[in-house]
Amino acid sequence: MERDEIYLIDLWRIFTRQWLWFVLVLVLTLACTYAFAHLVKRQWEATAWIQIAQVGSVPAGQDPKVEPLQRVTERLQLVPFQNQVLASAGYAKTTPVARLYRNSLKLEPMLYAGSLVKLTVRAYSPQQAGELAAATVARLRAVHRELEEPPLQAARARLARIESDLSAAEADRARYQQAAEPGSLRAAGGKDLANPVLASLLLANKNEEVRGLTQQRNDLVERLGPAYTYDTSMVWPAYVPEKQAFPNPELTYGLGLLLALFLGASAALARDVARRSRA
Repeated sequence: MERDEIYLIDLWRIFTRQWLWFVLVLVLTLACTYAFAHLVKRQWEATAWIQIAQVGSVPAGQDPKVEPLQRVTERLQLVPFQNQVLASAGYAKTTPVARLYRNSLKLEPMLYAGSLVKLTVRAYSPQQAGELAAATVARLRAVHRELEEPPLQAARARLARIESDLSAAEADRARYQQAAEPGSLRAAGGKDLANPVLASLLLANKNEEVRGLTQQRNDLVERLGPAYTYDTSMVWPAYVPEKQAFPNPELTYGLGLLLALFLGASAALARDVARRSRA
């Protein structure tokens, strides 16, 4: 048998001689794990899915989102923006809640799900976590409303012009239709129109104009409807599990047990080596 090799029987003899050190370190480590699991401040995590606002009346080929997805994620990580969120929720920017909010805020763009942003944030209670998630979305909605107001005003002004042109075209069509009737010498557009054929041609052109304006108005009204134009909001309510996110009891005690076994074995081996050195 080689003397420089270590066999399992040797390890067993070491542990049987130094079992007290192994048990002491094991118990001490488990006690520290228990204290950590019960004394550390608990944290809960809220998850929210944010739908970015869009204006549906933008020109063809242009992104209807009021702000690109990448820029949204960058904005949410800005310290001034986060301070505004905390202030709106009633927390000072130097409080432990504020520090945990900044450190735990995570964003995950979800392009495959229709340009959504998944947001997770932690706090010291389930209610607090849900409140901070809702405050983040509310602040982002306020910023996006300022961005979407100019294109919305332009779209509403365009709709008003179309409706005004449509009203004028319908009035002209009514006059031409009356002038095109057989035997009618009614004035159309302020001039006598005695030729019914000419009146019919003008009526046909005006009908085409009315159809085009009506189609433009209907399309713009649909684009300004809730299916294509909406504010930034949460797709679903923020989700906060009943179980705490930190510390995780199973993970904490599992790692604590592994660490206790390792430290106990190390202490037993170190004690045996020290005893042999003295001998």
